[in-house]
Amino acid sequence: MEIATETCGVQQIKGRRRLVLFPLPYQGHISPMLQLANILYSKGFSVTIIHTRFNSPNPSSHPDFTFLSIPDGLLEHQASTKDIIALNTVLNVNCVEPFKDCLAKLLADEDSNVACLITDVMWHFTQSVADSFEIPRLVLRTTSVWSFHLMVNLPLFRASGYLSIQEEPVQGHPLLKVEELPMFKTHNLEDLYRLVSSVVKEIKASAGFIWNTFEELEHEAMTKFVQDFPNVPMFPIGSFHKYFSASSSSLIEQDQSSITWLNTRSPKSVLYVSFGSLAEFSETEFLEIAWGLVNSMQPFLWVVRPRLIRGCSEWLEDLPNGFMAMVNGRGHIVKWAHQQEVLAHFAVGGFWTHNGWNSTLESICEGVPMICLPRFADQMVNARYVSDIWRVGLHLENKIERGEIGNAIRKLMVGSEGEELRQRSNELKENLNTSLRHGDSSCSCVERLTSYILSL
Repeated sequence: MEIATETCGVQQIKGRRRLVLFPLPYQGHISPMLQLANILYSKGFSVTIIHTRFNSPNPSSHPDFTFLSIPDGLLEHQASTKDIIALNTVLNVNCVEPFKDCLAKLLADEDSNVACLITDVMWHFTQSVADSFEIPRLVLRTTSVWSFHLMVNLPLFRASGYLSIQEEPVQGHPLLKVEELPMFKTHNLEDLYRLVSSVVKEIKASAGFIWNTFEELEHEAMTKFVQDFPNVPMFPIGSFHKYFSASSSSLIEQDQSSITWLNTRSPKSVLYVSFGSLAEFSETEFLEIAWGLVNSMQPFLWVVRPRLIRGCSEWLEDLPNGFMAMVNGRGHIVKWAHQQEVLAHFAVGGFWTHNGWNSTLESICEGVPMICLPRFADQMVNARYVSDIWRVGLHLENKIERGEIGNAIRKLMVGSEGEELRQRSNELKENLNTSLRHGDSSCSCVERLTSYILSL
């Protein structure tokens, strides 16, 4: 359903102004940036995407945009997502001159008509580049407002000695423990705090902040964030992917057999299992997940991404012997799936997820209740809000044990508690659909963002 086309309309702007977008090179950041590009293109802007060679998007999937690649200078051992903070730190150094040169060439074209630059908020170096060319820079954050609000306050938590008490409730968030704050595993914690401090500084210098969320879901968080950054205009225009029919910017090839298999199943009967593009599990954890799915006796569609098992280069060799025979046709395994299509499918009744923000929001948008198994960073906060605040999911509390898993799956898929979660999920879905109608929060915010960019 193309909500935006029907409710928000397409505004053709004479002499199309150009927007230059720069996504962070991870799947969870590239997808929402390209979805944002589609929204702004539909409002009459031309779009140029500058991207790194590392995790480069496929231009042929987006023929309406111009793509410009820049060298990122990554050595082989640096081009890894195992230490996100180390990688972000290196990229924010290596990409300064290549990005500046690319932007200079673009601006030198008298027909370029650039209105502004929109970058991932973690590309903090781009603010000084934008200032040097005297063009406005807006930022996009691809997580929830709640998790990012907590992340930007990490230096304050650290200074107060707060982070050392892992079981302590977070001040102002009594259901959240200190150990669930959006921290990242890194070999050098100082890099994390320097990165956060740089990001906060450049947010304050930016011309605006775009969020992939909607006001009705995170009103309190948005209010707190505006208090911290009172001079930065905020634009919560999510959920981005709902403005158009399902599209893909996946860096991994998708297995189309998922939908064919789902078509053979009963309504709301299938548990969809996917842990995103970065999560890893030990062999022991992987086996517990597999046995939990077997013991649940419920149909499932399981995404087993290559390198899902830490240190293994194979695919399904670590499954228990005779696994497919034991599930007897009620399970289907793929390397990657078109998640938006899967979650919207009539057969899907639950989602076992790592609670990355894109996955969480996509599940909310389709009214699909969740089983939460967060692994790191913002996922911990998202999972807690799904289970304890919005109450549209069950939290495994990091217990990767076959008995706990089987019980949680049955509870979600065939238990009375699952029915209650499904009802609340549908109510939240309707709130989102309302926000996307003409004159309501997200749709109005798109119109406000369009006018704002044109005024810069």
